[in-house]
Amino acid sequence: MSDTGTATWIDLVDPSADDIRRRAPVELSDRVVDRLAAPHADGARPQLESGGDYAFGVLLAPLAVPEDDLILFQEVDLLLTPEVALTVRKTLPGRGAVDLTPVAESCSHDAPAGRVAFHLADLVAERFLDLLDDLEEEIDELEEHMDRWPAERIRRRLSELRRDTLTIRRTLAPTRDAVRRVVDGRLSVERGELLDRETQVAFADTYDKLLRVTEGLEYERDLIASARDYHQAQIATEQNEVLKRLAVIASVLLLPTFIVGVYGQNFEHMPELSWRLGYLYSWFTIVVSTVAQLVYFRRRGWI
Repeated sequence: MSDTGTATWIDLVDPSADDIRRRAPVELSDRVVDRLAAPHADGARPQLESGGDYAFGVLLAPLAVPEDDLILFQEVDLLLTPEVALTVRKTLPGRGAVDLTPVAESCSHDAPAGRVAFHLADLVAERFLDLLDDLEEEIDELEEHMDRWPAERIRRRLSELRRDTLTIRRTLAPTRDAVRRVVDGRLSVERGELLDRETQVAFADTYDKLLRVTEGLEYERDLIASARDYHQAQIATEQNEVLKRLAVIASVLLLPTFIVGVYGQNFEHMPELSWRLGYLYSWFTIVVSTVAQLVYFRRRGWI
């Protein structure tokens, strides 16, 4: 892509194995060539490791797709020598390859190869921070509508948010570990200096950003758990109200049912059966007992 004076930055998009061997600054193993030439695939694991004359890395830049409620990851591989920084971007079907314009704008004309790696890692960290902000907004929206949305929609949204946090966490953890290798000075090559002290300090800032994302993700997970507990409490309260109303109905019908059952036995020696006002008496008893129960339940706040 550019010649930085101290190091040359070569950027390739979906190259073939022959393209990689032709543009690579050093001889690469077949394993690394196959990895660089492989198309974008789900399940790639972020890493940064030394390989003798070069350092090899895989980074995944998160991409939020709100309209489809998806979190995707755009892969960019990295090959570093003291003189050359080679980046290989993989096209995500339907979404394109990661945009490295911010990296190009941040690198000065004489930036070393390690500096290119830092700006690339920092771009990934910034994308994680943006993703965390988007997740927080979605949780805020859910909490705001908890009392208005249907229960099924709330359950579905809680499940989606929980899935998103797990997806982010699976990629964030190895990314943080890979950057930690650089901060600890474990990324080096046998020939020349790959990362100067200033670049290592810059990587420490990127590592701090990833730690902030990790802590923020734990906080967001706690918020989701709290929202889930609140929703379950809502469901339990609604069920209790339903059971309370059913109990009131059963209680109201109990005494009239008893009275009807008593006078429906048809015994010969039941005074009320031959009494001229017996029918009205039974209805009076039923109505009075029902009204009395309704008044009592109303005063207790059960209905």
